[in-house]
Amino acid sequence: MRVDGAVRPKSYRLEAGQAIELEPPVRAPLVREAHDFRIAYEDEHLLVVDKPAGVVVHPGPGHSTGTLVHALLGQAAGGAEPERPGIVHRLDRDTSGLIVVARTEDAYRRLQALVRRRKLERVYLALVRGRPRSRSGRIEAPIGRDRSEPTRHSLDTDTPREAVTHFEVVELLPEHALLRVRLETGRTHQIRVHLAAIGLPVVGDRVYGVRDLELERQFLHATRLAFPHPITGEPVETESPLPDDLVAALERARGQTP
Repeated sequence: MRVDGAVRPKSYRLEAGQAIELEPPVRAPLVREAHDFRIAYEDEHLLVVDKPAGVVVHPGPGHSTGTLVHALLGQAAGGAEPERPGIVHRLDRDTSGLIVVARTEDAYRRLQALVRRRKLERVYLALVRGRPRSRSGRIEAPIGRDRSEPTRHSLDTDTPREAVTHFEVVELLPEHALLRVRLETGRTHQIRVHLAAIGLPVVGDRVYGVRDLELERQFLHATRLAFPHPITGEPVETESPLPDDLVAALERARGQTP
């Protein structure tokens, strides 16, 4: 970035009247990459993919290859953004589990409508530190980019957007709880931010939760995805079991002494 003709760091604070010069990043063309992701559901209109942890959904800064979009190139379609064909919702890189992808423009538009009407049932399993005050609950608190740290999302924001999360206890452990979490809305980092806000940080989450030296990512898994088929209206219901790293973390939590 250049300001008034001089190169400035990203942290440089602009002043009124200064001229900015930016060079748009050069986007590499999408090339299909091999993958062995489990397909939980597939027809000519859509795919439900069981995404592993560590895989980014679509290309972006720092992720020009190795994304879900690269793996599904030629199988997904729809939407105005060529680098996000068929993507109607997303999962964080280190969240595993189910994501639906459109294969046609018509399916894309109709899936988007289901998301807007909150007809896409998204259920997660989350291991949190602490014990909830009730067996179930509803968290309603707007979320946006954090005022002081723009890479984070929080309740302390100048750009609040409605966010609603439901949870229920699956299992109480000595120092933790396994929760079943359902999204009513789908804001960035919503589950992680909301659970941290009520004193139940997600295990392994290095941004909003608590670190776990034996778990390299957050304990958050999209275990169920259900919705009326966008073309036929027939119910689509898919499930994904906990992956091995989360099973091992859960067993460790069960064995802890309070």
